[in-house]
Amino acid sequence: MAGLSSPGIGSGLDINGLVEKLVAAERAPRQAQITRAQTSAVTTISALGSLKGALGGFQGALGPLSTLGSFSSRSATSSDPEIFTATATTSAAAGSYDIEVLGVASAHQISTAAGFSGGSSHIVGDGTLTVGVGTSSFAVVVPTTSSSLAGIRDAINSAPGNNNLVRATIVNGSDGAHLVLTSQVTGAANAITVAATGGNGGLSALEYGALNTAGYTEPRPAANSQVRIAGLITSSASRTIGDAIDGVTLTLLEEDAGETHTLTIANDTTAVSSRISAFVEQFNGLASTMAGLRGYEPSTKAAGPLLGDAMLRGIESDIRSRLTDRVSGLSGNYQSLASIGITTNKDGTLSLDNAKLKAALTADYDGVAAIFGSENGVATKLKAAVDGRLAVGAELDVRSKRLNAQSVTLQKQVAELDARMANAQKRYLKQFNALDGLLSQLQSTSSFLTQQLANISKIGGDS
Repeated sequence: MAGLSSPGIGSGLDINGLVEKLVAAERAPRQAQITRAQTSAVTTISALGSLKGALGGFQGALGPLSTLGSFSSRSATSSDPEIFTATATTSAAAGSYDIEVLGVASAHQISTAAGFSGGSSHIVGDGTLTVGVGTSSFAVVVPTTSSSLAGIRDAINSAPGNNNLVRATIVNGSDGAHLVLTSQVTGAANAITVAATGGNGGLSALEYGALNTAGYTEPRPAANSQVRIAGLITSSASRTIGDAIDGVTLTLLEEDAGETHTLTIANDTTAVSSRISAFVEQFNGLASTMAGLRGYEPSTKAAGPLLGDAMLRGIESDIRSRLTDRVSGLSGNYQSLASIGITTNKDGTLSLDNAKLKAALTADYDGVAAIFGSENGVATKLKAAVDGRLAVGAELDVRSKRLNAQSVTLQKQVAELDARMANAQKRYLKQFNALDGLLSQLQSTSSFLTQQLANISKIGGDS
């Protein structure tokens, strides 16, 4: 039983309780110091993360405003979007154009003129069909075992060279089944042709070409798009026309010959207004974050995690000075954010007067662009400042890395403290167990002496 022990049995002392209290008392000062350091590090790391996130959001809103080129987007507006739509690149010149859609490109479709009375199972013939679309063609082998109308349809659709050029279907009419071939490519040059060779000659009923059209009807001809722009006609094999007006792509939807519609190319004020609104929103988010990090509530005595922090003060001061400065080098009515409807509130956030901004964009689009994206523009200068603050190796980055390293060190110190306290506990237990043994011996000796003295007194009484 040498491996078992019951501390305190001999002396009656609560040795385990005493040891726990001694270890806790010895641990407390160092543990409190580490805990305070850990709490401070974690709180500051979290605060810096919030600041980085807010700066990153503001940086994202500054990008689309920080160059004059970012204001060169153009809008393309159709007076009748059911007839045509349009998109414009930055190279498109502002202006208005008369558009008449004379025709919309279509893919060729042909249907066998006579119905096959036997339906899709009607035997047509075997051999080889050569199906062409424009300058491309592919061979369709029709064996005797698949010489029905349905077999021919499937053979065309699965032919190795088809590559989605033609889609074959069967449509049932009152006179029987009809084979319908539809080109998957639009344009007048992409007409369908069908030639038959070999076999029993039955496939000749499916032939079709420029000089042999009797076997089919033409539900939809192969046609190009045609549009008249400013009196000039332009055509295209597809529904899109991208070379008629520099920087503009038209998408034709419906033919409307004889009717003139209007295409208007203009500065994209809607997109720019949206970007400016995002700029104000992201700045307000950043301002609120910084206010919370440096704030103090007297009633609760709650302080922000970066109250009095010099780095935060520097960032906020730098951003606000660049935000409110008048843009140098500009002339005219628009030289600052306030002149286009962006003003500062008492709490440091921004307000945007959309009506005033719209009026400024309409009156002097380039002037508004210069306020943000010129060499000394607000967005240009602010982006440079924010980029610098978020750069690798900048103060914010270095401080975050230092705090993370400190957190790792503190975790190691906790592990070292745990190990040291475990050794202290063993030492105390050993010492108290020794004391417990000594006290047990003394109690035994005391009991023996008491018994002997009692015996001696009895002997004296008898005599």
